[in-house]
Amino acid sequence: MNKHHYVAIMAGGIGSRFWPMSRTNMPKQFLDILHKGKTLIQDTFERYNKLLPAENIYIITSQDYVSIVKKQLPQLPAENILAEPSKKNTAPCIAYIAFKLFQKDPQALMIAAPADNLILEADEFIKTATRALDFVDHINALVTIGIKPTYPNTGYGYIQHDMAEAAPSIYKVKTFTEKPNIDLAKAFVSSGDFLWNAGIFTWKVKNLLAAFEKHLPEMFEVFASEREKFNTPEEAEAIEQIYPQCTSISIDFGIMEKADNVYVIPASFSWSDLGTWNSAWENMKKDYFNNAVAGNSVMVVDANNCVVHVPDNKLVLLQGLDDYIVVDTKDVLLICKKEKEQEIKEYVSEIKRNKGEKFL
Repeated sequence: MNKHHYVAIMAGGIGSRFWPMSRTNMPKQFLDILHKGKTLIQDTFERYNKLLPAENIYIITSQDYVSIVKKQLPQLPAENILAEPSKKNTAPCIAYIAFKLFQKDPQALMIAAPADNLILEADEFIKTATRALDFVDHINALVTIGIKPTYPNTGYGYIQHDMAEAAPSIYKVKTFTEKPNIDLAKAFVSSGDFLWNAGIFTWKVKNLLAAFEKHLPEMFEVFASEREKFNTPEEAEAIEQIYPQCTSISIDFGIMEKADNVYVIPASFSWSDLGTWNSAWENMKKDYFNNAVAGNSVMVVDANNCVVHVPDNKLVLLQGLDDYIVVDTKDVLLICKKEKEQEIKEYVSEIKRNKGEKFL
């Protein structure tokens, strides 16, 4: 273990496509979506804890979720939980931890990753992460992990890379396109030379800060003006001053698409961003008729390819449905065609307009 290696786990999203199980006060990263006996953030923490000790792992989340993180990850030092005062996407989130780490350790190398990725082969992932850390330790590079696409998903970034290796299994990125439209996504997948961007980034912190200064100079200056307060009792107050001045922008749009020193490592492990109920269905245990069921008292009759998530103490009889999402909570029942899963976010917005925030 290298003492200059750190991990920042981003856990501030609300997971609206997993509504109604994922709610504003308890979003998906804190839920056992796959019925495995552990939440997504617990699973993610355990994966990185195989690479680094707990004191080198940071969680960045909303102020509203700090108590949940403390409860679910009691082994994490409380000072390693960073509270964001507002949701500003991933660029300010990553800038926050980068400035904090650089003040503490100018030699810091950092992996930044979402809290809700599903990665099955943990040992293979650790090998990939170690390769990325070794690479950025010697080269001024911003590294991401690429996944071979299986269908034209419009919710992912796409990476096209050189065919020649810059280092073993590491390639220079030619183009980086964040969330294309469906026609462009189809073209990328059919071309065969694009990868999905897994959203797991590795960099030397000083090189990342240089990228912020070049590509997001206003955001860089806002953080830099308060840098002396990081890792002091004044940090929380400084962040309260900084965040309202930050543009809400992803690290993908803000830096990765613009930088000319981006590299990718094609993954050798199974990966899912668990962004939708369909992705949960793909990764859950299924019965003979391809139904994925979470709930101890569910009976299925003449139903196929459904994902069902209901409380253990409720008896549910499902008959005659094909390719449906069925999710039951204490106050909401969702029955939705799987092909309409991308519209759940729109349904949530419609509910907010018509019913208020009671059910969100």
